[in-house]
Amino acid sequence: MNPELSSRRRRRSTTALAAVGVTLAASALTGLGSGVANASSHREAPLTAADPQHDNTDTYAFVSPDKPDTVTLIANWIPFEEPNGGPNFFPWHPKSHYDINIDSNGDGKPNITYRWTFTNVDSRPTAAHGDGGPGTFLYNDGVVNNLKDKTLLFKQTYDLVKIENGATKTIVSGATAAPSDVGRASMPNYANLRDQAIAKTNDGGLTVATQAADPFFLDLRVFDLLYGTNLKEAGQNTLAGYNVNSVVLQVPKKNLALNGNATKNPVIGVWSTTEKQSVTLDPATGAANPTGDFVQVSRLGSPLVNELVVPVQFKDAFNAIPPSMDAKAAGGAVLAKVQNPELAKLIELIYKIPAPAGSGTSAKPKRDDLVEIFLTGICKACGPIKADLNSQMLNKDVKAANFVPGEELRLNMGVPVTANPNRLGVLAMDLQGFPNGRRLNDDVVDIEIQAVEGAATKGIVKALAAGDGVNGPASQPSRMFPYLALPNSMSVNQASSTGGNSGGGTGTNMPSGGVATGAGGTAVLSGSQTPGMIPTTLAVLGLLAASGTVVAVGRGRRRGVAVKTTALS
Repeated sequence: MNPELSSRRRRRSTTALAAVGVTLAASALTGLGSGVANASSHREAPLTAADPQHDNTDTYAFVSPDKPDTVTLIANWIPFEEPNGGPNFFPWHPKSHYDINIDSNGDGKPNITYRWTFTNVDSRPTAAHGDGGPGTFLYNDGVVNNLKDKTLLFKQTYDLVKIENGATKTIVSGATAAPSDVGRASMPNYANLRDQAIAKTNDGGLTVATQAADPFFLDLRVFDLLYGTNLKEAGQNTLAGYNVNSVVLQVPKKNLALNGNATKNPVIGVWSTTEKQSVTLDPATGAANPTGDFVQVSRLGSPLVNELVVPVQFKDAFNAIPPSMDAKAAGGAVLAKVQNPELAKLIELIYKIPAPAGSGTSAKPKRDDLVEIFLTGICKACGPIKADLNSQMLNKDVKAANFVPGEELRLNMGVPVTANPNRLGVLAMDLQGFPNGRRLNDDVVDIEIQAVEGAATKGIVKALAAGDGVNGPASQPSRMFPYLALPNSMSVNQASSTGGNSGGGTGTNMPSGGVATGAGGTAVLSGSQTPGMIPTTLAVLGLLAASGTVVAVGRGRRRGVAVKTTALS
């Protein structure tokens, strides 16, 4: 780990499966049938709500469906980008740090940090327009078909560095980011511009910085007394038509694994962060000059943790600390909110569904199941969910004494790509889905509602099985790198009334329930299956239990827990 990075943050508060050790007893599959109680983090904290350029919105991590020897990492920033938001549109903040962090040994600190740093290339001040003098307000002054076109008056380049074991290595230098999509007249083929922006890293990977249709989907009327107190305020995708800024990185699994061995050590923890400096304004030139130390101001691993779990008085502090500090943050107040979540109490108050007590009492719940999902990853030694799935404790080279509970998006890279992915992920026995990493179409909202209501140990709560009624993103992801749908180019209010499509014609952006898709890195329900049609016990569980079958992927022994391999017919 980079000592400088560490000190700054301290200052501010299948064959591959043979060694994975993912063992799922039939009795524990219902426990795995849920995800963490979270969704996304658009404007989730007071400071980031006022600073969108540094606001993480979502983080994704999944085994690449078209290249399964690699993992794809995606991090998004700048929520609610209106496609017609000119004349400045949505640049990355120059000189700030946009990071994706990897924890492979479970100590809550990054073993690896991938860092994108952007630089403005701005010819607007010298462009001759209007009265013939220099200077223009235009982002482009003609059609842009190529990133090198002189008609593109503003663009950004970036360097990508990898920080590992205290050493910083540049793996991409001077690459050009895809610009904001100005519109169809200005950029008639945005897909071509994005393809030109894809860069190879010098360690065998691919990366791109681009604008994209926001892949997250939900009905944000959850904040109106949980869908209007009667679930009638549901079924509209609030984020349909909006864009985000995204960085995408595809890397070989060995590049991420502890000691470079993805067979022995397949589990990683992932989170994205943003670091910024203070800014001084030059009164003579109007230039904004970053100055002073870098400070972490935003953080996102598993979605909606800060938004729906952390109390408002601790949200900015949570954004500023690494996962290693989570369990003790605010004198244990954050941990207490995980063990006794407010959302479960609200559901009980409004919908009269008793809040689970966990290992505590109704007066003082103690939700060890949520601690396992949020802070440790799922493993038999970690909590009440009797399964080994995605905790770094399963890595054979991890020292148990150094393991620290911390909020991260954990991915077992050894779980193979699902042939028929399901949008409900582990809830529907699709072990490659959320909360084992996160794919672009994993329905984390529907999964989260069930987790909060105790589905990890008791099975699906039928009364809430329909979730928020939004089952997929408004624009379909693509089937190859970088997977994200092209950005929307029609204004949100116009799209709402006409059902217009995105700039690349990839799908409708009309606010609706969304369209589920099985494209790369995505998940869908098979056939006509809907959440309400999945029985509490799941029929397949009964079959497994009756046959005495253990869903096993691995062979060997880990911390006294036998790992048995049994083939499923």
